[in-house]
Amino acid sequence: MSTNLFMRPATARGFTLVEMIIALVITGIVAAMVGFFIRTPIRSYADIARRTALVDAADTALRRMSREIHLALPNSARVSADQRAIEFFPTRTGGRYRAAIDSTPAAPVSDPLDFAANDTAFDVLGDPIALTAGDQIVIYNLGIPGADAYAGNTGPSHNRRAYSGAGGTLAKIPLTSANPFPLDSPGRRFHVVSTPVTYICDPVARTLRRYWGYAVQADSSAVDTVAELDALVSPTNATRSSALVAENVDSCVFTYEAGLTQSNGLVAMRLIMRKDDESVSLIHQVHVNNVP
Repeated sequence: MSTNLFMRPATARGFTLVEMIIALVITGIVAAMVGFFIRTPIRSYADIARRTALVDAADTALRRMSREIHLALPNSARVSADQRAIEFFPTRTGGRYRAAIDSTPAAPVSDPLDFAANDTAFDVLGDPIALTAGDQIVIYNLGIPGADAYAGNTGPSHNRRAYSGAGGTLAKIPLTSANPFPLDSPGRRFHVVSTPVTYICDPVARTLRRYWGYAVQADSSAVDTVAELDALVSPTNATRSSALVAENVDSCVFTYEAGLTQSNGLVAMRLIMRKDDESVSLIHQVHVNNVP
């Protein structure tokens, strides 16, 4: 008897079209049920991720501003009328000036700072300090007329003077103006600053930016808009002395209480950030040493 070698064994079977359709339907039902149950956790995860990113960006911006504001020149913080901008002088360094001639016979010739007559230099008490070209010396800044670092650096009523030397570590500081400082500091302190810094929110671009390197403005209303600051930092390149601090900013509010305590002021900052349907609002407060 002959055997057909190509005959399929009786036990070998495939699947029918009906079976395939049933399998697909069951798979679809299971997938729909799984999707229904995991949709909410996935959406929650995405929402939390967006919210976390916003919180991190806001916290980073507030901490950066806090570190700089904490080192501001005493009584130099000023807030714009719309509370969207804050300006201050960051202090680079400081020290104490010599107020009287050293009476020790063996001491070298000393140069105290004279407040009654023209004076173009003074001795630093203690260790020499590092200065760079363009630095400014401020003494007894009270933030009021006659003791306002924003007012100028040449007149007899100005408490800010330009350092006249090049960079170096000095025990004697030369000044460009011979006019005496108007007020003596009770603690014989002086502060070294460069140019002011402004943090400002742009509601149109939804950004928070930092500006620096611009000329000192006596009137704070001259630096309370982005357009004014862009014009000050560079007429041809507005990004040269400005930097983006945060984006997705809905609004920000700055407040400043100068006399909260006997020696400290308080800067409060509120930053509201929004992206898609998520928004966060963070508040940070900074104590500012206002002892001049």
